[in-house]
Amino acid sequence: MHDNSTTSLSLSLFLFSLSDMADFNPKNLDPAANLEQAGRRVGSTEQSLCLAVPGGTGIAVLAMLFTKDPGNSILQSALHELQKSHPILRSRITRDDKINTFFFSVSPIPLLQIQSFDVSTTSQLLESLTKSDPNNGSISAFQRIIEHELNQNPWSNQSDTDVLFASLYALPDSKWIVALRLHASICDRTSAVFLLKELLGLIRGKEEEGVGEEQGMGKQELNLGIEQLIPSGKANKPFWARGLDLLGYSLNAMRFSNLEFKDVTSPRSSQVIRLQMNPDETHRILTKCKGKGIKLCGAIAAAGLVAAHSSKHLLPDHQFEKYAVITLIDCRKLLDPPLNYRSLGFYHSAILNTHDVKGGEEVWELASRCYGSFRDSFNANKHFSDIDVLNLLMCKAIENPGLTPHLSLRTSIISVFEDPVIDDEPTQLHQGMGMEDYMGCASVHGVGPSIAVFDTIRNGRLDCICVYPSPLHSREQMQELIDTMKRILVSSGD
Repeated sequence: MHDNSTTSLSLSLFLFSLSDMADFNPKNLDPAANLEQAGRRVGSTEQSLCLAVPGGTGIAVLAMLFTKDPGNSILQSALHELQKSHPILRSRITRDDKINTFFFSVSPIPLLQIQSFDVSTTSQLLESLTKSDPNNGSISAFQRIIEHELNQNPWSNQSDTDVLFASLYALPDSKWIVALRLHASICDRTSAVFLLKELLGLIRGKEEEGVGEEQGMGKQELNLGIEQLIPSGKANKPFWARGLDLLGYSLNAMRFSNLEFKDVTSPRSSQVIRLQMNPDETHRILTKCKGKGIKLCGAIAAAGLVAAHSSKHLLPDHQFEKYAVITLIDCRKLLDPPLNYRSLGFYHSAILNTHDVKGGEEVWELASRCYGSFRDSFNANKHFSDIDVLNLLMCKAIENPGLTPHLSLRTSIISVFEDPVIDDEPTQLHQGMGMEDYMGCASVHGVGPSIAVFDTIRNGRLDCICVYPSPLHSREQMQELIDTMKRILVSSGD
């Protein structure tokens, strides 16, 4: 149910933030003003991520499971090729304390060195991870390594630090894990998908003596931040209108409901639960979405809201609660000039909507409401006009965690992407390289949602990586919630 401390959260954040609103116009953090050959100043969205990552939100991990050793030297060479083609991958994040902002400082040459773990070292690590969390003994070694990577934070002290790290783990069962860990300011989900494809192409190219040049990789420039590429007029809003938006978001937060918090005092980490469906289940859900004129994100959000509400077993029945949903949009094609999927960086924007749930709702009616609210906000250009307001509120929450319920730093109950990743690569192609599986996601144990859903439709199968903050929420609690979400989606697809 609603926590009275959210009243303090909303009013205090509003009072603290309104005075900063004039200075937080995205144009005030103009990277172009400091653009040099060796790097640039970050934009306001990148700045908010630079502030969030030290606390545990925005550590992006892309992990691949191989049945054949990809080879340290081949992997090292492929990663250096990526760094040569994309300056952002060989950059470091530096902070200027005098003006309280961050910069991308680009090295002229690739310097990445892979950290390798042999079978013995990996086994010791897995044993240590199981001892520290006995409940993870039932999950695969692949998933345990991903969780481990999500909680390695080289950016915790906000000093001069690389944006990309790579590790190669040798597993006891003659398998290997390649893990890339990236700062979210230079890697959103679209960037991660591109990196996966290009890296596999380069590895395959190296094995085939230089075919990597046929992947179409050309030298890329260091692009500006998203705020400097918003089409003219799309983000325009008078100062007082922004202030009213800030007040509206703050007051609305007074009524947000959350999942039950299990442990609000212990140090937090990000954990992962996977929601997978077979091709038939996936096809039926997508067909239902198409028939309702909505996208998959609406169905996932609705299933999450229904599952969260039912987990509370509220009395009396039909008691309303207000939940927040964040939908992330890849804005590349909407920018001026438009960017393509090869443009690495963080070019997603967020739309926050709230929904009243009373229990007993028909999931597709709620899914239509979720998607309809998102589309209305999108058509009103809120993904551009509210970008600085949401960034400012996030930064204020980071600075003042005590203003959030139980210091939870929760911004919503669930976050979803407008569109899933579609992976139709032939299975034989991956198998030929020995790649058995892969996962990509980002940490959320700082400021963020209770459930962050990273969805992929892989050869007709829905595969959702669900990330949550632990022990704020327990693995048993979240496993039950995700199982309920799947049950709701599968049964409603009939």
